[in-house]
Amino acid sequence: MSYYLLTLLVCGILHEVGHAIAAVREQVRVNGFGLFIFILYPGAYVDLSTEHLQAVSPLRQLRIYCAGVWHNFVIVVLALCVLLILPLLLAPFYGTGESVVITQVTENSAVSGPRGLAVGEAITSLSDCRVTSLDDWSTCISVSMKEPTMGHCMALNLIKDLDASPKNWTRTEKSIDCCNRSSSTHLCFNYHTKTAPHDKFACLPARAITERPMCKLQSDCYIPKGDVCVYPALDNETKLLQVYHGRKPPLLFLGHPLDLHYSVVLSNYVPKSFAIPLNLPYVVETFSKYLISLSGALIILNVVPCYALDGQWICHGFIEIALRSTISDRETRGLIYTVIILYGTCLLFINVVIAMWALFS
Repeated sequence: MSYYLLTLLVCGILHEVGHAIAAVREQVRVNGFGLFIFILYPGAYVDLSTEHLQAVSPLRQLRIYCAGVWHNFVIVVLALCVLLILPLLLAPFYGTGESVVITQVTENSAVSGPRGLAVGEAITSLSDCRVTSLDDWSTCISVSMKEPTMGHCMALNLIKDLDASPKNWTRTEKSIDCCNRSSSTHLCFNYHTKTAPHDKFACLPARAITERPMCKLQSDCYIPKGDVCVYPALDNETKLLQVYHGRKPPLLFLGHPLDLHYSVVLSNYVPKSFAIPLNLPYVVETFSKYLISLSGALIILNVVPCYALDGQWICHGFIEIALRSTISDRETRGLIYTVIILYGTCLLFINVVIAMWALFS
């Protein structure tokens, strides 16, 4: 809401400043200038001398009427340029292309807390997927949802030594839990050996296992040494992911990848110093997008030939310039002007009604 109000105020003020500057250049007196707020719409207005305005030629009037729209167009172009060169503008203070930085962690989420992720930390990888930008992060999340969780190579004798499975654990059709459910350090893994016809299960320390080399197939492990590929015994939607953040050991995330995705807010711009604010690139980028959207909307709105908008006077000035030489009768030109204004007003009203209907239906 703050971006919305600030953008409307900036666009409105600069729009009216355009009218005022053009009026001064065309030697039309400016009686006053002010600000107003109507419900949730902050704006500005400029009061021009009607006598002076009617005394100048239609072309000079048109310059004054179009000046506000022109200023809005300049705002759109400048904001678009800022967006395009933002990485270059922020290059002395922020690094890009190597990692993403955490700007916000959702409270009470799976990755919050002392052992979780912290604001200001840089994420470089998600398991075996490299993360250098927000697009990479989204791709890695998507891939982790589609692909099975990677396994890890481990020696058979080490599996037997580390196995902490209860002797009386049982496997059900709905779930496989060879560990104590309250355990926060161990996880149930499954593996296959040539001597056993079925998969075997072992309760192993998750941190120690994930530090071993990754494998997707049994053939990825070095068989002569007796290594096997152990996989987390999880359902199709639950994944075991490693989040590499800074110089700390990777965070082990157990759950749906989308839960991880929505638990953090990330940015492509990694500060080069602790004194540099994390959210500055986001603020500049968001404000620029708002300027493009709302200032562009004001351009379209104010060129529509509609009552009480700039388009009403732009239409009048254009008709006077274009038709005065061919249609000398003022009443005929006035009739054409009235028909166009009525049509534009009705068209705008219908579009607003349709938009409101789609918004609230």
